[in-house]
Amino acid sequence: MNYDNVQTFPSGGIASAAERNRVLRNTYWLLALSMVPTVLGAWIGVSTGLARAMSPLVGLVVFMAGAFGFMFLIEKNKNSAAGVPLLLAFTFFMGLMLSRLLDRVLGLGNGASLIMTAFAGTGVIFLGMATLSSVIKRDLSGMGKFLFIGALLLMVAGIANIFLQSSALMLTLSVLAIAIFSAFILYDLKRVQDGEETNYITATLGVYLSLYNVFQSLLSLLGIFGGRDE
Repeated sequence: MNYDNVQTFPSGGIASAAERNRVLRNTYWLLALSMVPTVLGAWIGVSTGLARAMSPLVGLVVFMAGAFGFMFLIEKNKNSAAGVPLLLAFTFFMGLMLSRLLDRVLGLGNGASLIMTAFAGTGVIFLGMATLSSVIKRDLSGMGKFLFIGALLLMVAGIANIFLQSSALMLTLSVLAIAIFSAFILYDLKRVQDGEETNYITATLGVYLSLYNVFQSLLSLLGIFGGRDE
């Protein structure tokens, strides 16, 4: 993988086709690599019960502080050698935080199959959005503002539901999250292919967060509707 980042382009700031392909290729490679620490973090979290030991409120505080702290550091170091290790450390942390949901699903009789189904479903969504991003010719830059607002509202509603404990709201948020973050995958990959995003670390971070949210939401829905008691 080429870890050199492109800062300027001779053609008026627009990336050449070769540069766009390089950024896209590095994004895919780094995205695949990021799955390794995610799985490792999730395995350690489930094995030790670390996330399960935290109350929902404490878990929320740890998650928010850790996630936003890492994202700030990644963006600050995206043009340096520290960018990739920071991103991989972030994905390990996200795996640890995911272990709470995984542990709950694994407590079901068919928990392992539900996790594999959610993983496969996330893969299908990613492949579908990646294919769409390569064939859609129209400019999707206008989507960004609406998707950001949607994600922000989802986050606020999700935090509120920690206290409300509404099953109906949780189901609604899970469905909306799948739709919004699937669109985010399309949007982020299209920006790379159009030469609007020239830093593969930033691109990987965006796509990773979307995949994480899609997987988490799919797994929550499968656990509710497809879970069987042991």
